Amino acid sequence: MTTVWCGIAAVAVVSMLMKAAGPAALGARELPRRATGVIALLAAALLAGLVVVDVVKDFSWPLLAGIATVGAARWRGAPELVAIVLGVAVAALLRLPESLG
Repeated sequence: MTTVWCGIAAVAVVSMLMKAAGPAALGARELPRRATGVIALLAAALLAGLVVVDVVKDFSWPLLAGIATVGAARWRGAPELVAIVLGVAVAALLRLPESLG
């Protein structure tokens, strides 16, 4: 077995152990309401962190303007799909001179 496959197997085993640790530690007890709320928000926080890291890594003003447009449109009460289309349109229009030149 190669080193890569050993690494993949180790990551899989550690992942399973981490997932089993919660039920094993809690048993039949239920999590407190506050902890459940925090866990529910973890996925959104992780996704936002990944987006920020990706944006900062490949920083461009058109991308930042598009994200800001989506945020502003949602803040003003626009539906999610409309806000995303507006953000894509702004980013595309700002990138247009780059693609033509």
